[in-house]
Amino acid sequence: MLAKRIIACLDVRDGNVVKGVRFESLRDAGSPTELARRYNREGIDELVILDVTASLESRRALEATIRATARETFIPLAVGGGIRGLADATAVIDAGADKVSVNTAALACPAIIGEIAARFGSQAVVVAIDASREGDGFAVYSRSASVAANRDAVDWAKEAESRGAGEILLTSIDRDGTRRGFDCELTRRVSDAVSIPVIASGGAGTFDHFAEVFFDGRADAALAASIFHFRESEVGDLKRYLARRGIPVRT
Repeated sequence: MLAKRIIACLDVRDGNVVKGVRFESLRDAGSPTELARRYNREGIDELVILDVTASLESRRALEATIRATARETFIPLAVGGGIRGLADATAVIDAGADKVSVNTAALACPAIIGEIAARFGSQAVVVAIDASREGDGFAVYSRSASVAANRDAVDWAKEAESRGAGEILLTSIDRDGTRRGFDCELTRRVSDAVSIPVIASGGAGTFDHFAEVFFDGRADAALAASIFHFRESEVGDLKRYLARRGIPVRT
């Protein structure tokens, strides 16, 4: 088993980190630069910054926030929010991001994935998929989980890979912010369907939840926000717990 990554997500609105439940009822969680500095010190493997209103407001992620955050870290930084094409991706990477995360624009124009991959490499392209259980499958939503995309999550993940995506950031809308655990079935279905890494997101509440999504969900990485932001759990403690469970982690 390859080493699993632990990723912290900074959902940013108006320059501050926020966190809600199922993409709603957002509350302030602090400064992105201060959180980035702390996570870098505590040993998080990667950071993801998602500007949660950028697509809704038809703008790219705030470059000043990206630059300030990048200065505080020595770990990979992925940025999403309002990436509508190659020009936006270039601006975000020039501001200090190592990867770009595309969601709404990729659903509207899948060719964007290949364009960014051709310029920066597949390793720099993360396709974010927000999915909700629907019957026996999982439906994809865009624009901060507010608009149905009329796509199946597994099919869309496979297409994203074929177009050049290097990773899938898979968020369960149903579990987001609930702390009831990751949706292991959703994660497993997507992980089994693609050969690129899948990052599980949505629902982390305990250390057991991380072990479950690595074992049962077959995730390559797990992303969380609330339990880290509000100091309910320390990154180092989580890694030691996972190592005791036989799950390899980066030290």
